[in-house]
Amino acid sequence: MTVVRVVGTGLIGTSIGLALSHKGFRVLLSDPSPTAQALAADLGAGAVDDTTAADLVFVAAPPDVAARVVADQLRQWPDAVVADVASVKQRVADQIRGLVDTDQLRRYVGSHPMAGRERSGAVAAQADLFEGRTWVVCPQDGTDPAAVGLVQQVAHDAGAAVVTMPADEHDAAVAVVSHLPQLAASVVAAQLRDLPDEAIALSGGGIRDVTRIAESDPMLWTQILAGNASSVTPVLQRVVAQLDAVARSLGQLAADDAAASGSRGEVARLISDGQLGHARIPGKHGAAPATYATVIVPIPDEPGAFARLFNDVGDAGINLEDLRMEHGVGAPVGLVELSVLPAAVDRLRVVLEDKGWSVHE
Repeated sequence: MTVVRVVGTGLIGTSIGLALSHKGFRVLLSDPSPTAQALAADLGAGAVDDTTAADLVFVAAPPDVAARVVADQLRQWPDAVVADVASVKQRVADQIRGLVDTDQLRRYVGSHPMAGRERSGAVAAQADLFEGRTWVVCPQDGTDPAAVGLVQQVAHDAGAAVVTMPADEHDAAVAVVSHLPQLAASVVAAQLRDLPDEAIALSGGGIRDVTRIAESDPMLWTQILAGNASSVTPVLQRVVAQLDAVARSLGQLAADDAAASGSRGEVARLISDGQLGHARIPGKHGAAPATYATVIVPIPDEPGAFARLFNDVGDAGINLEDLRMEHGVGAPVGLVELSVLPAAVDRLRVVLEDKGWSVHE
C-alpha cells in the first residue's frame, strides 16, 4: 500500500487526502495549525501523524512558502518523493534548487491539480474534486523518472487526467487560462460595488457567469499572481492594449467624431476574435469542441421540479451534453438551458412538450 503524507490541510490538501483515502491509500496529515489538521482528519482525509515515513509527500502550502516547506520535507524524509501542488511552478522550482542539494532535488516533482473552488479551507474539500480534472506534472532536469512516475500514478488514482509539461510552459499557459480569468472576473465584479440597487437588480446570467470566480481568496490570489508575475504581465499588457483600442473606438463613436471611420470594425474584430478563441476551448471529456443545440425550459422553483425534468429527458432517450440554469427575475421560476446534439433537438422538444413543459429555442 502506498503511504501518502499531505502537508497543508486546506482545500486542496484535504481534498487530496479525501480522494486518496477513498481509493484505499493510507494518508497521513500534517499542518502547522493543530485545529486545521484535526478538522481534516475528522472529515476523513487521513490520520494525524508526524512520525511515520511516507512514500510520497504532497506539499499543499501557499506559493510564497511552498519552496521552503518542500525543502524541509526533502530533508526530513530522505526516502520519500516530495511533490508540491502550487499553481506556480518555475519560481517554486528555482527557489527549491537554491535550498537543497542535487541528490535531494532528484526526489522533487512539481505538480499542479487544475481544480479548486471559490470557497477555501478543509470544510470546502471534496473527495471528487479532481475527477476528470487536469493534473499537470512538471519534472525538472535531473528528476528521478521513478519519482515522476509515482506522482503521475497517484494523481491518476485521485481521478485526474495527468498531463506532463515543463514548468515554464505551465506558467505561461495558466497565466492565460487561469490567472487572467481571475483578474478579469475581479475587475468586472469591482464595477458593481457602487452601482445603484436598481441596476444590480437587472443582473442576469451574463454577469453571474463572468464574475463567478470573483469570490476567490484575495490573499491566495495575490500570492499566485506575484509568483507568476513574469508570465501574467505580458498577457495583461496585451489585454490592456486591446481594451484601449476598443475604448478609443467607442469614444469616437460616442462623440460622433469624424475619425470614427473603422471604429465599428475595431469593436467587431475583438468580438470576433473572442468567438474564435472560445471555439478552441476543449469540449466534453477533453474532446474536440462540438456544436450543440440548446433549448430553454422554464422550471418552477419547487421541490422535485428538476428531477421531473431530468426524468422526462431520460425517458426520451436523449443524452444531455451540458446544462445551465438562470433564475428568472421577479418570478419564482428558473430558466434551464439544455444542450444536446443538433440531431436530437426536435425529438427533445416534442417529448418535453408532450410532458407539459414549455420549450423555447
